[in-house]
Amino acid sequence: MTTPPPGLEVRELDVHDDAAFDAWHAVYAAAERHDLDDFATVWQVEELRVAMRATASHSCSGGWSGHLDGEVVAAGWMRTPLLDNLELAEVAVHVLPHARRRGVGSAVLDVLESAAAARGRRVLTGLCGWPSAAGPGGDGASGPSFARVRGYDLALTEVQRELWLPVDDAVLARLADDAAPAHAAYTLRSWVGPVPDDLLAGWAALTSSLATEAPTGDLDLEPEAVSTEAVREREATLVAQGRTKLNTVALTGDGEVVAYTDLATTVHEPGRAYQWGTLVQTAHRGHRLGIAVKVANLRLLQRERPDIVRLTTYNAEVNTHMVAVNEALGFRPVAWLGDFQKKLGGPGPS
Repeated sequence: MTTPPPGLEVRELDVHDDAAFDAWHAVYAAAERHDLDDFATVWQVEELRVAMRATASHSCSGGWSGHLDGEVVAAGWMRTPLLDNLELAEVAVHVLPHARRRGVGSAVLDVLESAAAARGRRVLTGLCGWPSAAGPGGDGASGPSFARVRGYDLALTEVQRELWLPVDDAVLARLADDAAPAHAAYTLRSWVGPVPDDLLAGWAALTSSLATEAPTGDLDLEPEAVSTEAVREREATLVAQGRTKLNTVALTGDGEVVAYTDLATTVHEPGRAYQWGTLVQTAHRGHRLGIAVKVANLRLLQRERPDIVRLTTYNAEVNTHMVAVNEALGFRPVAWLGDFQKKLGGPGPS
């Protein structure tokens, strides 16, 4: 392993120090854009500032900065769940291109791994993206290469896809009409913003299962805790970040939430939206509810936000059903995303 350069100092980030936070974020953003250019999906500085200052029941996050010769050259981040997955820590390391291959990233990751172990976390996961040309394994790409050198294995490969809007409503109408006979016993309901009170409990139960009901590969994950409080906390954070969610659910005749999809827009990236989760409850699959909620939500987006021209999503490479749904809508692959995992030695939390 490369010895860090003399003088490198890794400091915990004071998220309430605007100048320090801006410098930390600038490294993260520059590193992401260097690796993925226009396909980078960078959380904007005000979005991350709000998220990392928030006090929440469901998780906590923090940052670390790598300083060298008076310059911030590296940014580290860690999130730990508080209601579930108590052995898990999510980590990320970003290094400016000119400071790479000098041991800077490893020095930051050493600090993150030590902090995770101190919190009783033994399962570490991290995401990194790479260009399409590097293939599904990311061979030769900087992020996957660094992860593997540090003992992280590729546990799940995802494909980043993008859709240019608007999609012709005739296409959406055909897709909706084709699927409709299969889900005649269900009702679709769409809205913008927070979850209506009458759907909150069902929404919390279904969305909390996404992490384990969707393909997980070799990731060591537990189901998320069902918490309506966490749903409302996340919604409040989104409002403060300048993000707006658009949502569609499928309901049984008894009003049970059995399928959902949601996407988000942000005031910080005009013209762009991000597809988030989509899930159909196992017992209700086979009724084409996935395509039904996705089409309804895309129609909602195009009606409410005709200024949005670009929609980004991610799907596990093995999730052939959802990939087929997205390809029917017109999404096309542009890059890869890898879920890497490493298990530390020692006992878990007491």
